[in-house]
Amino acid sequence: MRYLSIILLLVLSGCYGFKGISIPPDINTFYIEDFENRAPNAPGGINQTFSEALRSKIRNESKLTLVDRDADITFAGYINRYNISSEAPQEGNTVAFNKLTISVSIDYTDTADDDKSWTQSFSFFKDFDATLDFQSEQDAFIEEIFTQLVDDVFNKAFTNW
Repeated sequence: MRYLSIILLLVLSGCYGFKGISIPPDINTFYIEDFENRAPNAPGGINQTFSEALRSKIRNESKLTLVDRDADITFAGYINRYNISSEAPQEGNTVAFNKLTISVSIDYTDTADDDKSWTQSFSFFKDFDATLDFQSEQDAFIEEIFTQLVDDVFNKAFTNW
C-alpha cells in the first residue's frame, strides 16, 4: 500500500492542479508590475489596488512565489477604462440605473514558453441605482468589479479558458 501511494504521488505530481488550475512544474515564480492608470477619470490609486488584488489572488490560490525580478511569469498592464454611463432611461429625462465599467489591459509573459504569452483586455461592470450616492459606494463597486476581473485574468493565465 505504501508503494502504491508513492507511485500515485509521483504520477500526479507532474503538474500542479488546484481548483481547476494547472501550472507546469517548471513555473515557480511570478512578478506583477505596478499597473498604470490610463483612464483619465479613474480615482487615484486604482491601479495599485488592482495590482495588489492580482498579487493576492495568485499568492493565495497557487503554488507560485512572488519575486522582484527574473520571474517565470510576469503580468503587466494598465487600467484603460473607467466609465460611468446612464442606463434604463425613464420618463422625465431621468435614468433608473447607472453602470460603472472598468477595463484593464494585461500583458502576460511566460519566460519558459513564449507561445503561452498573451495580451488581452478584460472588462466588467456594475449596475447601480441612479439614486445612490456614487461617491459613498464607489470603493465597494470597484472592489466587486476587481474581484471579477482578477478571477478572469487568473483563469486565462492558469486554466486556458
